[in-house]
Amino acid sequence: MSEPYYLKGSPFTIRMNSLFGRLARHGLSVFGMAELSVRGRKSGQMQRIPVNPHRHGGNQYLVSARGHSQWVRNMRVAGGGEVRTGRKIRSFTAAEIPDSEKLAILRTYLERWGWEVNQYFQGVTAKSSDAEILAAAPDHPVFLITTAS
Repeated sequence: MSEPYYLKGSPFTIRMNSLFGRLARHGLSVFGMAELSVRGRKSGQMQRIPVNPHRHGGNQYLVSARGHSQWVRNMRVAGGGEVRTGRKIRSFTAAEIPDSEKLAILRTYLERWGWEVNQYFQGVTAKSSDAEILAAAPDHPVFLITTAS
């Protein structure tokens, strides 16, 4: 069995993610970006990363464009975390979506965020066929997030 898909960020991308995360933490959301905090599965410490929360069909999702990243692995263990924009912190629980249910979510995610994430989808775009998007689905974990009231 091959390793799960993961595309590590370049040093430039890592610096930019750090900048965008700090901006979101201080209330400056760029294009709807927020900062995700999820407890590390090994360290137990809260890990932070900028994310693009995606709304589809009345629900909110987190999509991992880069694949099976550390935040995805942490989320699977933690089962939730926090999304922050400035002083607004929303705690949530997370449920991973099966690959067979990702089609519409990934298509609308690529419509909204494709300008930023298409490079991580190996040629798949919002205009790709259903079969092409479903073929890419296993490489891009999706979590339904439910915020605490």
